[in-house]
Amino acid sequence: MKALVFDHFGGPEVLEYRDIPDPEVSAGHVIVRMKVIGLNFADIYRRKGNYHLKGTPPYILGYEGAGVIEQVGPGVSGLSTGDRIAFADVPFANAELVSVPVDKVIPLPGDISFEQASAVLLQGLTAHYLVHDSYPVQSGEEVLVHAAAGGVGQLLTQLCKAKGARVFGLTSSEAKKKVALEAGADEVMLYNEKWTKAVLARSTDGGGVHVAYDSVGSTLMDSFAVVRTRGAVVFYGMSGGDPQPVDPRMLMDTSKTLTGGDLWNHVTTWEDRVRRAEALFEEIRAGRIRLGEPPRFGLYEGAEAHRFLESRKSTGKILLIP
Repeated sequence: MKALVFDHFGGPEVLEYRDIPDPEVSAGHVIVRMKVIGLNFADIYRRKGNYHLKGTPPYILGYEGAGVIEQVGPGVSGLSTGDRIAFADVPFANAELVSVPVDKVIPLPGDISFEQASAVLLQGLTAHYLVHDSYPVQSGEEVLVHAAAGGVGQLLTQLCKAKGARVFGLTSSEAKKKVALEAGADEVMLYNEKWTKAVLARSTDGGGVHVAYDSVGSTLMDSFAVVRTRGAVVFYGMSGGDPQPVDPRMLMDTSKTLTGGDLWNHVTTWEDRVRRAEALFEEIRAGRIRLGEPPRFGLYEGAEAHRFLESRKSTGKILLIP
């Protein structure tokens, strides 16, 4: 089969599209012929050597995608050759064929395309636990979403709006501000403006937002500054660097809450993964999640796709097509 591989860590130029052996079917697994693969920043971190990679060279990136079952391993029930499936956390996905454990398989309904599944699952599952588990957003509340034009940010905005919240977004450019507004944010500020004052001034009674979803990290104390008394900051990423230490006395004096977030601490069973995925699919059907038209690259154009993602010019999901 063909796969996007690399033998040593480095820039996009280390990626090669070449033949490698097909994966062998094993007990409790199915072999999936990939139709669409989702590209994520984690793939860049792994290519650079910042994240752990399983196995030995040649390394294969990719953890998310959708396709059709081609072989069914021993001991597998309820799945058949030809079934459409998707997954969000299976390694070696940047290939024509992928071995998928049955507990990671998400059945794909006929009205959800391979492209939609690959564009929504990883970021969508993240947004889903953030608005339901980390802080259950309620109708009428005010929410601040960092990096509102990014993949998670756009979905987070749309899920908060579906719950009846008012959403303030933060972006780094006018172009991204437009994207965040199109995703449904009520107001969007730029990071290079005095956004903390703007959020406080535009919030109801000037008291601040009920919750801030912070994926930047270095902005954590500013997030606390715009959260109202008894509000919460959900910290789930460090795209802008490590946050400052938080003084527990400040939390006590203001009755504010800090909580951390990691997707795989919330999605721990096959049943929960499928339940949350179905909830996302229903949001798509109802038109409450709009995915737009994500950029597509051939899998053989993987290096170019990585360069595009690293350029920060993209505002949503990037798809790779085998």
